[in-house]
Amino acid sequence: MHSRFLKRAGEPDLHYVVDDYTDPWRNAPYLILQHGSGRSSGIWRSWVPYLSRYYKVVRPDARGLGLSSAAFDLERDLTLSACVGDIAAIIDALGADSAHFCGESFGGILGMALAATHPRRVRTLTLVASPVRINPDVKTTYAAGHASRAEAVKEMGMKAWLENTNRSTRFPPDADPGLIAWYNEEYLRNRPEVQLAVARMVGEADAASYLPRIEAPVLGLYPTAGPITNEEQERTLAAGIRNLRMVHLPTSFHKVQLLFPAACTSHLLDFISQHDGSICREN
Repeated sequence: MHSRFLKRAGEPDLHYVVDDYTDPWRNAPYLILQHGSGRSSGIWRSWVPYLSRYYKVVRPDARGLGLSSAAFDLERDLTLSACVGDIAAIIDALGADSAHFCGESFGGILGMALAATHPRRVRTLTLVASPVRINPDVKTTYAAGHASRAEAVKEMGMKAWLENTNRSTRFPPDADPGLIAWYNEEYLRNRPEVQLAVARMVGEADAASYLPRIEAPVLGLYPTAGPITNEEQERTLAAGIRNLRMVHLPTSFHKVQLLFPAACTSHLLDFISQHDGSICREN
């Protein structure tokens, strides 16, 4: 694992991690794993062993989260286009013409926008429980009985809000308590004011207009009848993306990324290796 920082004049410093256990004589492509709202690059920990033998895995911290700088105006400079520009800048810093991209939840919305606006930079796009937009009923759930998510966090505190919404959307009742405790610890490493600013941006985002412009083949890894990515969301994806393969995991909860790391990475490797004409297994 190599931790790197991208420093740019007039823009926040970006932190990203490169996990590369590929054979040095093979020119393995890059695979970007982009975390979702309020999280950071550590959330991909369970995926790295499966992927980094075959691809150069890159895990960025979105601006303001993880070890990336929060030295910017949260109202003015935290936008979808700015975050997409950050990803393109990281691809440039890697010296790559293009990369495979996989985003979980809001990270997938960033992927849709990136693939639509920078089509030559995205080899394939994988969406892990990524909504096209946040539906009103989800906003109500995340408000947890308050006027808004921000009010809920203010009144309950971030930890209590997180535990409440974990039970309602992210993890099933029989999920490993250790997994949930670890997830909470990872989430709570980030600054609450940045997380709330990201949540505002996510709440306003709508990727529907990007879908017809996506040229890359797309894989969807989704829960079955998920609370955030419901049938309406999937119909929008299917109607807008011309080259979409959808896979459903056996849960109705959102965090398929953490509940099924082996299954998700197996589907992902099969998908991207077919695009590359390579084999991601060893005899």
